[in-house]
Amino acid sequence: MRALVYDRLSAKASSRYYTPYPTFDWPPALPGDEYWFTPELLSVHGTEYADELSDKQLCALSRWESVNFHSLNVHRIRDLLIEVTRRVHTPGFEVPSEFFHHWVGEENEHMWLFATFCQKYGGRIYPDDRLRPPSAGLDPALEDFLVFARILVSQQIVDHYTARLAADTRLHPAIRQLSRIHHRDGSRHLAFGARLVRLLWERLAEAGLGEDGRRAAGRRLSEYLRAAMASFYHPAAYRDAGLAAGSDLRKRLLDHPARRAAHAHVLHETTDFLNRIGVPVTV
Repeated sequence: MRALVYDRLSAKASSRYYTPYPTFDWPPALPGDEYWFTPELLSVHGTEYADELSDKQLCALSRWESVNFHSLNVHRIRDLLIEVTRRVHTPGFEVPSEFFHHWVGEENEHMWLFATFCQKYGGRIYPDDRLRPPSAGLDPALEDFLVFARILVSQQIVDHYTARLAADTRLHPAIRQLSRIHHRDGSRHLAFGARLVRLLWERLAEAGLGEDGRRAAGRRLSEYLRAAMASFYHPAAYRDAGLAAGSDLRKRLLDHPARRAAHAHVLHETTDFLNRIGVPVTV
């Protein structure tokens, strides 16, 4: 049954293959006086700091938070490609390896799209300041689970954003098209990732993962969830938008009750899924 599911996803990926390299329509520039990011997704939304900003300032912030969002996707996909290609056609991954090839190909094209957007319209890719989760000394089966759980978490978060961006008529058509491409392919990747994460967790349970190990996995993923959401608050984006004290603003926003509630909303499908299969995570 599991092999049939993976085969069906691979066949769907093949039938819907699309390469953006020669066909994506890149406008020479994007309007500086329009939103580049859905206002309700901005890191200041729902706080008094948003009320203090003019529409011009919010547009500027949306421009640089859009660049940050797409920069994060470049780094996220690079990590994904490294981890997936390390495991393709290795013991334990014989069945999903066919889909791995489609996954790697599509995500590589997404990374090119996101990087081109950042460089063409922002003139930069923001650096990745996140700490990599340590894996040295972990049981290989637990490491496999944590790798694909983190990939699933990051893809679910990004899909939440790209679905909103693709549907927002306030945004330039190029931004919506870019988001639409990723959201379309993301639905297959999420279906595949959820099945693989469940399978890897079941393997751990069958191998005798105890309560301590289960809670340790939950703690690691909970930390990753919080770090993933914190990455949307980039001090450089605040500075480029002309907002003072970027690092201080970041801290105040991350501590704000409205932003914590927003994080819980973005993550609820992820946390529900992980808790449902028996991984104890909290936001």
